[in-house]
Amino acid sequence: MALFAGVDSGSTSTKAVLLDEGGIIIGTHLVPSGNNFRKSAEVVLHTVMDKTHSKRDDLAAIVTTGYGRFISGLNSKAMSEITCCGRGAHYLHSAVRTVIDIGGQDSKAIKIDGTGKVVQFSLNDKCAAGTGRFLERIAVSLELDLERMAGLSVQSQQKLPISSTCVVFAETEVISRISNGEAIEGIIKGLHSALASRIHILAVGLNIEKDILVCGGGAKNAGLVKEIEELLGEVVLPSGIDPRFVPSIGAALIARDSQREQVESKPGESQ
Repeated sequence: MALFAGVDSGSTSTKAVLLDEGGIIIGTHLVPSGNNFRKSAEVVLHTVMDKTHSKRDDLAAIVTTGYGRFISGLNSKAMSEITCCGRGAHYLHSAVRTVIDIGGQDSKAIKIDGTGKVVQFSLNDKCAAGTGRFLERIAVSLELDLERMAGLSVQSQQKLPISSTCVVFAETEVISRISNGEAIEGIIKGLHSALASRIHILAVGLNIEKDILVCGGGAKNAGLVKEIEELLGEVVLPSGIDPRFVPSIGAALIARDSQREQVESKPGESQ
């Protein structure tokens, strides 16, 4: 049985997905990316194959995506994470027309058509204030994990606005507010609101359509998702799978389709 792999070498984590010829997901795995994309790509692929009792010879094609797609060390085709994200989102929820991908180093708003093809997209600037890294840095300062921060944000009835759009100054503002005795729940809700506002700016520039799917590590943060919904309306989350796997699912689908096209283009094999 031929298998197809998608490997997403992201700034924070490296993800792998295995599909069969029918497009069914048979295995997924995730590892920290660390500082060696080549090693993390090899580790995540070998691990997901071990988990599914597959062999390297079973792999008919591999597509890599993400920051490390060109240095993964795999015998693969490299594709943009924007293209892969659109395809993966369509696979999971065919009614999606807008994808919000919140990663560690960047955030993206992607408009797709009814086949998952990218129509238009927008990226945040290089500032961390529009990315998951923004919350990670603040979480360290507050000595809280992101899950705890999300819970406090959702429960809070108060939202204390964070005026700074720079992560460094925002961190200083948060510490100052805490020292003044302001409620940490309201501060965290304000942080989520600030990040959601940056994402909202990306999205509205595309004249977005529904359904809107949120993926990436940010989709795991209930506090952030709630603030995004306040600005964009109801969103959907990937069902039954970690939202960080959306680009690697798209990469695996593209790997399958590319291999089919190669077979059909060969003389005598188009029947």
